[in-house]
Amino acid sequence: MSDKILATNHVGFTVTDKDRAIAMFTEVFGYTLVSHGGRDRSNIETLTGIAGADIMVAHLRRPGLVGIELISYLAPSDTGRIDARPSATGYAHITFDVSDLDAVVAEAAAYGLMPLGGVITSTGDGPNNGALAIYLKDGDGISIELIQPARFAQG
Repeated sequence: MSDKILATNHVGFTVTDKDRAIAMFTEVFGYTLVSHGGRDRSNIETLTGIAGADIMVAHLRRPGLVGIELISYLAPSDTGRIDARPSATGYAHITFDVSDLDAVVAEAAAYGLMPLGGVITSTGDGPNNGALAIYLKDGDGISIELIQPARFAQG
């Protein structure tokens, strides 16, 4: 079966302020906005199983990285909000390798991404041994892990 999987297309986030989220991914993470607009309501209702669903979608790309899809719901009005902790089953995050953890954390704060805890130095026999890492989360619940590989963490 796995030979039928071609590529990772995108990671999607539902957001309340699409313009802020677009700015965050373009200005902090270097993505480019490639499309932005509405979608056919009946398709979205069928896809999501949500009656009356109406959305605006922005797609962002950066060569070598997974695509980002930002979705804002115009309807229904009772959308709700997820506020999961990293220990919650189903919690998800996207991780970016960075060359300067402190600089990216500072840039991200301007867009509401705040640390969940503190910076750690990864230990053990995993692929990130010796790397610095931190979890960030914004008001929409978007969780982003930043990893500064050991080759940048040294010196």
